[in-house]
Amino acid sequence: MVNPVFGQTGTSIFESMSRLATETGAINLGQGFPEGFEPAPLIEAAVQALRDGPHQYPPMMGLPALRRAVAENAKRFLDIDVDWQSEVLVTSGATEALTDTFFALLDQGDEVIVFEPVYDAYATLIRRAGAKVVPVRLTPPHWELPREALVKAITARTRLIVVNTPMNPIGKIFDPEELSFLADLAIAHDLIVVADEVYEHLVFDHRPFHSLFGVEAIRDRVVRIGSAGKSFSVTGWKVGYVTASAGLLQPIARAHQYVTFTTPPALQAAVAVGLTLPDDYFLDLRRTLGARRDLLVRGLRDAGFDVADVPATYFAVADIGPLDPDGDDLAFSRRLTLEAGVTPVPVSSFYGDRDVKSHVRFCFAKTEETILAAIERLRRWREKEGWRAAS
Repeated sequence: MVNPVFGQTGTSIFESMSRLATETGAINLGQGFPEGFEPAPLIEAAVQALRDGPHQYPPMMGLPALRRAVAENAKRFLDIDVDWQSEVLVTSGATEALTDTFFALLDQGDEVIVFEPVYDAYATLIRRAGAKVVPVRLTPPHWELPREALVKAITARTRLIVVNTPMNPIGKIFDPEELSFLADLAIAHDLIVVADEVYEHLVFDHRPFHSLFGVEAIRDRVVRIGSAGKSFSVTGWKVGYVTASAGLLQPIARAHQYVTFTTPPALQAAVAVGLTLPDDYFLDLRRTLGARRDLLVRGLRDAGFDVADVPATYFAVADIGPLDPDGDDLAFSRRLTLEAGVTPVPVSSFYGDRDVKSHVRFCFAKTEETILAAIERLRRWREKEGWRAAS
């Protein structure tokens, strides 16, 4: 016998499409891993820390230098005061942070509201924690917060609301009015808000980012999750952090104690250096990613895709309606991989019922060479039989 939650869970769409891209030699714009953005001081700090040690278990809560840096970064960019000693925990990536949070705060029969399209790990981890996933969907083309549907979704069993802002895959940034609405609901229904804010530093065109942890009325109800992998383009390092009030953080830290216990100390030391890099690093990252976004979006539009504006994250979402009369984003993603040699991921994979099949997601956190090569392949595809057959 196996646990049904994991036993019935298949391979993720990201792994499946990446495998297909590798097998076919396609340019992989599906999985959200960046190319060539790692800051040199961060890498050098990791090398130095590996040379110098120590190489044994660091403190369970994380290195003090990193916890302090998390708090200082929040103050510098968001004007949020955080007590690093009682309100910050280091984890082995943001997914472990989510796991610890769900395992610590949920019990059998609890309900958790998530906003679709939603990162696929949420539902599996919530179910494994014994709770029920209650999806509230955002729909194209405007992806507005469905306030009436959200209110109706709350029951006496609702325990958490998970809010991903900026939002993968659609790049939506929840604005202060929406955050205030969510705060009022949390207070009225005695809820905890899990704020997945891993893309906090990847916001473009001088747009502001507002953290739910900065909404004073619910500060003691918010679990904020960050990721060095996203902020420093080192997704393989798997260094994340949780910020929460001391009362909320304590049970989450206990869960962390039995899930991974610690995170490699050299990587923690390097991320502490990264979080204290000057403002220019973070501003340059936004500008550079914004330019790569513009390059890809122009190319996609020239190839006939209807692409919405991209305010944040790594991803551009394209409406495939004009190109795919069958309206099947999974089949279209495979077709584009095989015929054009460019791999996206279907947005339907971010919906539990997989019934919103009109969009695909492309990652632009790539080198200019990669993006230009993908655009050229799409251009050639447009001129071939595959384009005419899809039109």
